[in-house]
Amino acid sequence: MAPEDKNRATAAAILPLVGGAANVASIAHCMTRLRLGLHDRSLVDDEALKALPAVMGVVEDDTYQIVLGPGTVARVTPQFEQLVEEGRATAPEPAAGPGAGPAPAPDSATASAEELAAQGAAIKARRKAKNATPFKLFLRRIANIFVPLIPALIGCGIIAGLNGLLVNLGWLPGVTPALAAMASGFMALIAVFVGHNTAKEFGGTPILGGAVAAIIVFPGVANIDAFGQTLSPGQGGVLGALGAAVLAVYVEKWCRRWVPEALDVLVTPTLTVLISGLVTIFGLMYVAGEVSSAIGTFADWLLSNGGAGAGFVLGGLFLPLVMLGLHQALIPIHTTLIEQQGYTVLLPILAMAGAGQVGAAVAVYFRLPRNESIRRTVKSALPAGLLGVGEPLIYGVSLPLGRPFVTACVGGAFGAGFVGLFNQLGDAVGSTAIGPSGWALFPLLDGNHGLGSTIAIYAGGLLIGYVAGFVATYFFGFGKDLLAEFNVSQEPAPSTVAAHGNTPAATAPAGPDGPAGPDSDGTDPGASPAKAPAGV
Repeated sequence: MAPEDKNRATAAAILPLVGGAANVASIAHCMTRLRLGLHDRSLVDDEALKALPAVMGVVEDDTYQIVLGPGTVARVTPQFEQLVEEGRATAPEPAAGPGAGPAPAPDSATASAEELAAQGAAIKARRKAKNATPFKLFLRRIANIFVPLIPALIGCGIIAGLNGLLVNLGWLPGVTPALAAMASGFMALIAVFVGHNTAKEFGGTPILGGAVAAIIVFPGVANIDAFGQTLSPGQGGVLGALGAAVLAVYVEKWCRRWVPEALDVLVTPTLTVLISGLVTIFGLMYVAGEVSSAIGTFADWLLSNGGAGAGFVLGGLFLPLVMLGLHQALIPIHTTLIEQQGYTVLLPILAMAGAGQVGAAVAVYFRLPRNESIRRTVKSALPAGLLGVGEPLIYGVSLPLGRPFVTACVGGAFGAGFVGLFNQLGDAVGSTAIGPSGWALFPLLDGNHGLGSTIAIYAGGLLIGYVAGFVATYFFGFGKDLLAEFNVSQEPAPSTVAAHGNTPAATAPAGPDGPAGPDSDGTDPGASPAKAPAGV
């Protein structure tokens, strides 16, 4: 089957299981997930979706998210959009409901699974309500601004790494200037893209947000004095662009209320750019520049002085931050560090959370020799986990079991502590872009002591994360009750297997030691997030 036919077949299999074209309100995708706005959530068949070979899991948040993995989601989404358009042009499709099939015969194992699922659903509902706070909704908006920029950050980051390698080796001197231009062009204008996305996210005209943000990177600002200092192009960076675009949105909305319709097309854009532009030049650029400098200084100070301890705390808390949606706040920080220093020193440390997750999953595999369903999930999800896509392992293994999620955090803490220690000793390990983690981060690594040293430190952190996550989970990840419940053959009771985490999905129930959690992408992810980075 041709790749395009395969992607269309995947989209065609998904569409009826989410209620058909008439039930789809919006379509978007991030690095790993197809994100759908749905009119009626009850028309979705979760179990049938999770059973599709191409689907790694499903997550329910503000949108319904189907985890397809990097690369795949970008190819399936256009096919899905086309099918939705075709479906809307014809008669509405019949809804596929989750209760279409016959109910399994009740038995004690199934009853126990249903009680567990009800407990997990209640906890998840409470957590979702808590996540609807104004602060977390604001963080989600921040992730929506930065997550669309991640593909360009990755592409330009890899080109920058390749160019640096060629320069160090003295190879292709006629090509390296061109590669430098390709790698730096986007970063030189990233403020414009941030301004455009910010205005779009906050309900303004995107091009006006980009126009105001463009002031920040215009070379002519070097001729302007503000607060007794001469401004420099790019001062304030993405933070200044974000603030300028938000201001432009509010000025534009104010103009829409007071400017007569006959003059709107002339007056509103002019006043929007003029007012927000003046405030940006004579206020926001200076303030945002000071904040950006403070972020870079604090990050350097934290790792130079805190070292292993700071890394241990950051790596250990990252997965819980993802669960709470707070990781999205890190996206503009990563971007600011990349603008200032050429790389973010925080991402390689936080990426160790994924290493702890991999080690924990391997330990689960060996601790549950009789549970073939969970072992199959581990085997199928490990390759993605090694490449930094953590959703299948999180939602299919550690979170449904509960305690292994905690021991995975322990593994991430030790790996991050190792990387943080070398930062304290003067070997900074950074990433030239946000998004990937795990093995996928190797092409984006950069540092202050040569590529070989940077790669060795990062690889050492991954290894320690794997080992620590495995040891902590193998010896402390299972209580007697949990081991007795799950270390049994699941073949006689397939419904129990599905309820206990056979498929990697956020709708999996809570385990005896902890609940299932929300989206870890962000992304974004945060995005971001989150968000944030694309996987953990």
